[in-house]
Amino acid sequence: MRLLTRLLACLAAASMLLAQPVAAQSILRDSETEKLLQDMVNPLVEAAGMPKGSVEVVLINDPTLNAFVAGGQRIYVHSGLINAADSANEVQGVLAHELGHIIGGHVIRFDEGLKKATNITILSLLVGIAAAAAGAGDAAMGALAMGQQAAYGSLLAFSRAQEATADASSVHLLKCARISGRGAVNFFRKLENLEYRYGYSQSEEAGFTRTHPLTGDRITRLEDDLKGDPAWNDAPPVDLKASVERPATIDSALPSPTVVGDCPPVQEKAGDIETRFQRVKAKLYGYLAKPSDTLRSFPPYVNTVPAHYARAYAYHKEALLDDAVRETDALLATDPSDPYFLELKGQVLLESGHPDEALAPLRQATLLTNNDPLIAGTFGHALVATEDPKHYDEAEEVLRAAVAKDRENPFAWYNLGTVYGAKGDIPRARLASSEQQVMTGASAEALRNAEAAEAGLDQGSPDWIRAQDVAMQARAQLEREKDRK
Repeated sequence: MRLLTRLLACLAAASMLLAQPVAAQSILRDSETEKLLQDMVNPLVEAAGMPKGSVEVVLINDPTLNAFVAGGQRIYVHSGLINAADSANEVQGVLAHELGHIIGGHVIRFDEGLKKATNITILSLLVGIAAAAAGAGDAAMGALAMGQQAAYGSLLAFSRAQEATADASSVHLLKCARISGRGAVNFFRKLENLEYRYGYSQSEEAGFTRTHPLTGDRITRLEDDLKGDPAWNDAPPVDLKASVERPATIDSALPSPTVVGDCPPVQEKAGDIETRFQRVKAKLYGYLAKPSDTLRSFPPYVNTVPAHYARAYAYHKEALLDDAVRETDALLATDPSDPYFLELKGQVLLESGHPDEALAPLRQATLLTNNDPLIAGTFGHALVATEDPKHYDEAEEVLRAAVAKDRENPFAWYNLGTVYGAKGDIPRARLASSEQQVMTGASAEALRNAEAAEAGLDQGSPDWIRAQDVAMQARAQLEREKDRK
């Protein structure tokens, strides 16, 4: 699948900002974005002594400034945080902090957390700050008051000690990964500015009513610990327009970061992270923002790659095909073999009703990325959308390869089921449908299709075994749904 065109229900269950469960949120899937986020977190993961790629970063469609962990080794990042960050280094500071929570085992247990937790948040803030950042000023102030009361009970999951430990872990991880801590400090300042803007006290007395340490104290401690690191100047300074005076005191409860032995070896950081981040940030903005806002932020006279990216989505959303294609062609003029530029052109053509024209750029993008499952899924969709039987064999091959690499792609399963149905392979069509349905929460339909597929497939074959697995998964979902009633 291409950028963000299918909002998938999250596969993890946990609580998050303002008591909204992850399952009620939407995951944004995009190959370029996911690869960037993985490359951003991998050096930190290795610095923690964990295998490269063992922690996944998942992008959530939510305008608030937030990130959280919710079980397993996944970090969830809100789209609003990406939009608010001025640099990749700031996001890496957030990832280091969240990874500190994973290392520290600070994740709420599912059997307890869903009833108790309302906020598994990044860095520092109670529920109201993120709400304020989203523009809900009055609601934010009410949420702040609610959050202070909740701090006396069991509603907030992380204690001051856990937040402080995650801060200390982030210092260690950034240093070991040779990543500048300037971004972490800068992002804390952004959050502190929001606290001041919305009247959230930074006084000593207020510190006793919070489950998170005072942001000003944390900034001071982080800056003291990170500024002397050789990597500090690797990130350009960010001029924050709304800077404020910070209290000079340091919370004595904050532990000092300790490094035992040498840092684990970290591979070289991948590519120009900052350039890639600015591309992805503009891409995300162009997809999520109103077209008028996008064109105001990226006017036509700006001829940078991020600007072309953002405008291509703005024009596409307004059904201005010629303008959207002009922007994708401008991107390809800078690099004709960039697979993500090719993917975007194919997406624009496909979704504008020109699947035949979309085949060439999508086929090339699939080959250039060694059958990346999201891009291959889009290519398979285009092959199916031509409604030409001569493309069905290729579509089946492409889509089977896509779901083999990434089973959590319901739209690819849908298209694969369509191909099987068109070719008269009904048992496999029903199996593909069950795969899609069990992922999207249609448990009863998934069970019916899985059982029908099992009955029609050769006993003992891989697909027959898979049909049994999906049926078991669907039954388990139905049992959980029954228990919640």
